[in-house]
Parts: sequence; C-alpha cells; structure tokens
Amino acid sequence: MSHIRLKYVQAWVDREGRVHRYFRRCGYPRVPLPGLPGSTEFMAAYQAALAGPRTAIGAGRIKPGSVSAAVAEYFDSQQFFASKSAGTQRMRRSILERFRTAYGDRPIALLPTEWIEALLDSKPPHAARSWLMTLRSLCEFAVKRRWLRTNPATNVKLSSVKSDGFHTWTDDEIALFEAHHPIGSKPRLALALLLYTAQRRGDVVKMGRQHLKDGTITVHQEKTGAGLAIPVHPTLAAVLADSPSEHLTFLVTATGKPYGGNHFSESFREWCDAAGLPKHCSAHGLRKAACRRLAEAGCSANEIAAISGHASLDEVARYTKAADQARLARNAMTRTVPRTNDESKVSNSDIV
Repeated sequence: MSHIRLKYVQAWVDREGRVHRYFRRCGYPRVPLPGLPGSTEFMAAYQAALAGPRTAIGAGRIKPGSVSAAVAEYFDSQQFFASKSAGTQRMRRSILERFRTAYGDRPIALLPTEWIEALLDSKPPHAARSWLMTLRSLCEFAVKRRWLRTNPATNVKLSSVKSDGFHTWTDDEIALFEAHHPIGSKPRLALALLLYTAQRRGDVVKMGRQHLKDGTITVHQEKTGAGLAIPVHPTLAAVLADSPSEHLTFLVTATGKPYGGNHFSESFREWCDAAGLPKHCSAHGLRKAACRRLAEAGCSANEIAAISGHASLDEVARYTKAADQARLARNAMTRTVPRTNDESKVSNSDIV
C-alpha cells in the first residue's frame, strides 16, 4: 500500500537510503509518521496529526506568557478573525506587530493601565484611538486565556478629538484635478469611481466590469459587509466608456495587477501632487465630497446612506444639516434684498 498518496505527507531519503515521512501542514506542528503509508500505525499517526491543534504563529520563538506569545495566539484566534473586517484586521495586525517588536519580551501579566495610558499619550489623537481599541481587544483575549486577571485597557479614556476628519474636497479642487488629468487617464478614472460611487478606496479598487449591469454597479463593502446597488452616474459612465477594460478590475497597477489599499493611496497622492492640490486632499475626502454633493442636491440622510453605505446616519446627517443651513440662509437673505418697482407691481389677476 506504499503507493497511497495522502494530503500533507512529505517524505525524504537519508544518506543510508532510509525513507522518513512527516505530516507537514502550514500552521500545524510537524509530526513524524511511522511505518508504511496505509499501515495501521501510519494511519493512526496521520489521523492524530490531522485532528491535532494548530500551532500559534511564532510560538516556537517566543517566551510563554510574554506580550509576543499573547499576540501570536491572538492572531491565530477566532476573536481576531471572526468579528472584524479585512481592513480592520490589517490595521490591528500592523499595530500589534509594532507593539510586540518594541515590547514583546515583557510579561503580559504585568501590563498596567498607567503604562498603556502613557503609551497612548505618545500617539497622535486618531492613532491613539486605533491603538486603544486594538489593545483592548488583545487584553480581552488575554483575560479569556487567564494571562490577565482584568483588562487594563477597559477604563482608559481618551480626550475627545474635535475634528471633521478627512478634508472634504471642494468643487474647485475637483475641477483642478479634472483639468490636469483628462478622461481616459487612470487618475481621472480613479477620481470618477470615488466621487460618483461614494465608496471607500478598498471597495473602489475591487470594482470591475463584472459589477456593472443594466446601468447599476454592485458593491459588497469590505468594512461593513453591506451589499449596495448604485445607479451609474452619467459622468462616471462617460469616463468608463473611454477607459481601458481588459482587466478584471477597472484600476490596475503598471504591471496590470489590482491595487492594494496602501499602494493606491500612494499613487493617488502622487496624482494629487501633480495636479497642484494641497496635502489635505485624499481619496477618502472624495467620498465625503460625494455625500456633500448629494446633500446639496436635496437628498435626505437615508437617500445618501443608500449610496454611501454608511451604517450610522449620524455622519451623513452632518452633510444634510450643512446643506439645509446653506439653503435656508440663501432663502432668508433673498427676502432682505429690495425688490424693483416692476417686481413690486401686482396685477389684478395676481390678487384673484
């Protein structure tokens, strides 16, 4: 039965001609398999290895009970994978990789609240918020594993940040970008997709011809999991008609591959610089500009969210509130402008 081929089984022959077989599966410990494939002892060892527990990433190189050990097991846990979007996972992985590079040898049981607060104080406000959420989740996992008695990050509070976040592009800034990057160019296509779908960069870089049907583009949002059907704006349709379409995604790199999120942001920054736009103009700012334009066109918060996919209407309501204020202010100011004699004349038919 030596001809049997089993998954994850690797064999090699030593200098004396003896055959050694091992169970080798990514993320699992290596297990020697005795006897010949198909034999009772071989199959028993193979089934045991197949049903065995996974090995935490990097577990063989780190101290038990250390920050590094906790991070390694957290990365391999259902808590890390089950409830977070791919984008959030990437962000948290990046933070924790830096965290364990700097503090990996420290015992996680000796992680005081005061030390976490001092660490967060050294970060910019928005970065500190991301670090706090990440460390809270890690410590919650450590409590479940009984490495910590309580979560030291639970009661850490950050000062509220008074900011509107990413800059919302103005119409003048949009026009400046369009003047520099004509229809048919990759930068113009990127701007049109961002501006006329109101989606995040991670969703825009995945869009392709296969998502277009009957004048509608379908989106499955990476962050929220929401499915959207967005009517294609005539301006976007015109840009798409004059853009290359031989790839699976609309936007591709110089080598014809789909963009990753960070690569796209770096490229978009270069396109903005080439157009002479200020540093505060970003890809996400176009999503906000799209919401602003919809609000100025009289759309309700629910109508805007049906396109943007916002899970909460609070942020969207800011756009409609600002648009309503501007509209009311114009109407009020119009009433204070003196009318001409012709305008003040009222005919008999107007009175009837």
